[in-house]
Amino acid sequence: MVKLRLMRMGRRHAPTYRIVAIDSRMRRDGRFLEIVGHYNPRTSGEPEIVVKDDRVRYWLDVGAQPSETVQSLLRRSGMLGRMDQEKKDAYLREALERRSLEEQRSPDESLDEFEGGSARG
Repeated sequence: MVKLRLMRMGRRHAPTYRIVAIDSRMRRDGRFLEIVGHYNPRTSGEPEIVVKDDRVRYWLDVGAQPSETVQSLLRRSGMLGRMDQEKKDAYLREALERRSLEEQRSPDESLDEFEGGSARG
């Protein structure tokens, strides 16, 4: 299984991290598949989080599982929110298309069903 997780870099007492796609059986700093971003918690003010949106989206779409820390970093960078919003928009678009197709297909049929259902004897 492929995971998105942090890989420690930097010198002693000054860590920086790479966000990598890696086989879950590899050790923390072992051979990785791809670097998809980096995280520097030691910057003044806000920590620096840089993510390659298209590559993270690719790995998530093919089934990679983010670690809890990477998931929180993706949420803080706004990427997970954008992905969720895009999924909601796509779902709403499909629902509107289905509704418009149903309305175009049989406006008279729906009236016939309604009238037939109300004429109880």
